[in-house]
Amino acid sequence: MLDMGFEPQIRRIVEKEDMPRVEDRLTLMFSATFPRDIQYLARDFLKDYIFLSVGRVGSTSENITQKVEYVEDEDKRSVLLDILHSNDIAGLCLIFVETKRMADSLSDFLLDHNFPATAIHGDRTQRERERALESFKTGRTPIMVATAVAARGLDIANVSHVISYDLPTDIDDYVHRIGRTGRAGNTGLATAFFNRGNKNIVNDLISILEEANQEIPGFLESIARETRSYGGRGRGRGRGGGGNFGGRDYRKSNNNDWNSNSRDSGFPSLGGGGRSGGYNSGYSGNNNNNSNNNSSSNNNNNNGGSVPLQYQTKTSWF
Repeated sequence: MLDMGFEPQIRRIVEKEDMPRVEDRLTLMFSATFPRDIQYLARDFLKDYIFLSVGRVGSTSENITQKVEYVEDEDKRSVLLDILHSNDIAGLCLIFVETKRMADSLSDFLLDHNFPATAIHGDRTQRERERALESFKTGRTPIMVATAVAARGLDIANVSHVISYDLPTDIDDYVHRIGRTGRAGNTGLATAFFNRGNKNIVNDLISILEEANQEIPGFLESIARETRSYGGRGRGRGRGGGGNFGGRDYRKSNNNDWNSNSRDSGFPSLGGGGRSGGYNSGYSGNNNNNSNNNSSSNNNNNNGGSVPLQYQTKTSWF
């Protein structure tokens, strides 16, 4: 929520309403990633918090089968139709795109080809989003096309297939996207459409696949070698700082950097907000003005299945 631009709303709740002072309350923060910008912000909400992580922060679950296909932009629609037609897994299918216009356009395209689909993005009203989610989770429209608005914080049962129709420019976002499936010990499938326009994340994507014991297509390794030979790093601009997802406590690893980036000296502004793999928690507590702080991590997962029919589902917002 902080990462998606809800800092003012969270700050109002935490600092300006009926909340005890930071020094007088217990506070816990949970996330799959804990990048530097959010660590700086957490300092305002937590008093001397303890940072804990379980597993590698930002990693993906081995319960999710990850497939990366080389697809040029002009071929994406036909390849998507082939995948949906050949799909034999029961469950819900979540398709991620990068723009609001594409979300509407692609959902209309699927409807025209007799696939029941809906769309969710930031230009839709709260009422429209709720209707789309209800239609999706009940299976009336078992395909939902979404922008980043659905990548984080949604826990919908029976999401069996996540398709990254457009890959994000930030590898953290990929991790959060595929974390919509394979949850709570269930299995899931994540398919990504990759082409040379995504070469900036190729090395990070390969690392993610390696850590989850997934097959690495030859074209990915070839593009990674090309990127290195031209002197490019080919890494995504993850908020964790070069793709490390905030897996370290910046207060301890670089105290000078922490201080130089504090709010008092120009706090970095947050941009525009799931889970999967390593799980973070920032915990801060105080009882009788004695501070007890803890930050914990846990592994997290989604549910399994893909396009058709009826399910028992539950949605949670974080």
